[in-house]
Amino acid sequence: MYAVIETGGKQYKVSEGDVLFIEKINADADSLVTFDKVLMFVNDSDIRTGSPYVEGVTVEAKLEKNGKGKKIRVFKMKAKKNYRRRKGHRQPYSKLTVSAIKF
Repeated sequence: MYAVIETGGKQYKVSEGDVLFIEKINADADSLVTFDKVLMFVNDSDIRTGSPYVEGVTVEAKLEKNGKGKKIRVFKMKAKKNYRRRKGHRQPYSKLTVSAIKF
């Protein structure tokens, strides 16, 4: 059994017990998060697709922690113009463990 959910402008295929790193959501650590934007649900031979979302199916996950990813360097340069800019970026994320798919 698995589902395809949408969060943070991206789509994720999840099943029970999966660990996900998604765009940061505003919730406290060790809290329960419910996703109701389910695009597709598959349970053995029962396949449901939504237009755009499947009615009555939710995915529950436990928020393990909020954190930041590894630092990347962003470098801009224009040749022959003496223009150089260096910047760093750390993308915030949320680590989730999927606990249940309810239908």
